[in-house]
Amino acid sequence: MQETLWTQAPRRNQNLVQVIQSYYQLTKPRIILLLLITTAGGMWIAAEGQVNPLLLLVTLTGGTLAAASANTINCLYDRDIDYVMERTRHRPLPSGRVQPRDALIFAIALASISFSLLVVFANLLSALLAMSGILVYVLVYTHWLKRHSTQNIVIGGAAGAIPPLVGWAAVTGDLSWAAWVLFAIVFFWTPPHFWALALMIRKDYASVGVPMLPVVEGEAATARQILWYSLLLIPVTLLLVYPLHVMGAVYAVVALLLGGVLVQKAWQLMQAPADLDQARSLFKYSILYMMLLCAGMVVDSLPVTHQLLSFCTEHLQALISAIPMLQGLTV
Repeated sequence: MQETLWTQAPRRNQNLVQVIQSYYQLTKPRIILLLLITTAGGMWIAAEGQVNPLLLLVTLTGGTLAAASANTINCLYDRDIDYVMERTRHRPLPSGRVQPRDALIFAIALASISFSLLVVFANLLSALLAMSGILVYVLVYTHWLKRHSTQNIVIGGAAGAIPPLVGWAAVTGDLSWAAWVLFAIVFFWTPPHFWALALMIRKDYASVGVPMLPVVEGEAATARQILWYSLLLIPVTLLLVYPLHVMGAVYAVVALLLGGVLVQKAWQLMQAPADLDQARSLFKYSILYMMLLCAGMVVDSLPVTHQLLSFCTEHLQALISAIPMLQGLTV
């Protein structure tokens, strides 16, 4: 039956605009945005809030192209199951608007340009890390784990945690403990984020035999795992404050507040694991969580933030010192 479906006449692009749109859709741009945000967060911390604009532009461009290449290969590999699922059937490859050979050439070209940009304008380490992200996503997640293990998104999620390493390496040329904590933050964030989505589209995964955790273990077990990862994420985020001391009070407050809301939503989901509205709420918040957490990193790393905190601290200390004298005047 599936072979018959694949031999049906494919849809064709009618003009240049449609061709561009089809290749653009292959790259899954909505996924790339979050990867760029974590890359920028890593760069801002590494540069202590003073990022070279050209380096930022080049690194984000290189990261975009690397992620686009990985996503294109993912679409190429998964075009059989994409045809079966209604929500993905009209993607460029299963619909026939882009041919597999052309998609592969496109992916190779994107990866080559990404590597060249990063080597020339950043450094070799950042370029190699970007390429490793493609390999992990394609070989470890897409090829090895996605169709064979319930832990596919946990182990394969390492691919999505590489962009902050790329950003850090582009600035410093090495990888410190702080860089690996950034990696760990994205790594522990990925299961709550992706499993919430998997709960929403569990039937689609079941229809094509992809062993996502909700399909194999059920909603309740998935919700428990989401809660555990959400709880673990909070102390991981605070490692940047202590013992590493690369982030300060502003980031600490942001991380605690955001983490508290994430745990609350995970707890609510665990009380009603079959409630798709709860899963959707958690999924949407997880995106906002990562965006705001990285924004907190940026704000905390800015020199003006340090100056403002220092100013407030000095005046607060002066006020506290003056309290005994003021008490003496009122006696």
